[in-house]
Order: sequence, then C-alpha cells, then structure tokens
Amino acid sequence: MSVVSTITYTDGLSFDVEVNGHHFDIDADAKYGGKDRGPKPMPLLLSALGGCSGMDTVSILRKMKFADFKLKVEVEGEYSTGDHPHIYESIEARYYFEGEGLVEDKVKHAIKLSMTQYCGVKAMLDKAADITWKIFINGREVS
Repeated sequence: MSVVSTITYTDGLSFDVEVNGHHFDIDADAKYGGKDRGPKPMPLLLSALGGCSGMDTVSILRKMKFADFKLKVEVEGEYSTGDHPHIYESIEARYYFEGEGLVEDKVKHAIKLSMTQYCGVKAMLDKAADITWKIFINGREVS
C-alpha cells in the first residue's frame, strides 16, 4: 500500500499539503522568511505520533468495552544541538484520561500495545529518538 502526500509551494516558505483529499498549510516562522500560516514540519512528526498512538489506544480500549472517557495526548520533543540537521533526540508522550470506570491496568496495557506493537510512527521515530510515555487518569499519574 502506498500513500501520496502532495506538497505544493505557494509563496515565501509556505506550502499547501494535500493528503487523501485533506488540505493544510505548512510554513516557517517569520524570522526565517515564512508567514507562520501553518505548523512547521518537525512538530508535525510529534502530532503524527500522538495521533497514531491515540487512535490505537482508543481502538484498543473500545475493544475492552471502555467507551465513556476523554483522552488528550501531549507529545514533547527535545531537539539535538550542534550541526544540522537538528532531530528529536528524546520524545515524551503524555496521555491524559478523564472518566469514570477506567481500569488502570487496562489503560496501561492499551498504551503499551500501541507504543510497542501497533503505532508505525513510533516504530519509525524509535530509530532516531528515545521515546517514553506517562499516563494520567483523572489527574493522577499512573505510569
């Protein structure tokens, strides 16, 4: 299976990105010649990781019959220093769950399955960065 992402130059350092019929802009900060009309490419990698693992986690928890919860995933990356290219050396994903009846062990298991077996974005980023995660349920860290 192949996927095509089409990135079309618009102006400055802005590009229109089209993926599967969805469009969004990517751009650089004004200090680099962009107009800050959209996210930068490197933070999109973090968003891809959070989205990939978040989708896995929700799917797994639904199969476990947990459906009434809220989930927010924050992903933070630390850049390498020194010469270019700057890459993420470490990444931390934080999963924030809210809801009644969430079973700590089941939530941990769902995230572990995502991050060690199912999330292709995590598997790719593993080759460059140390990736860790923390889990919070109703404001309490459980990881």
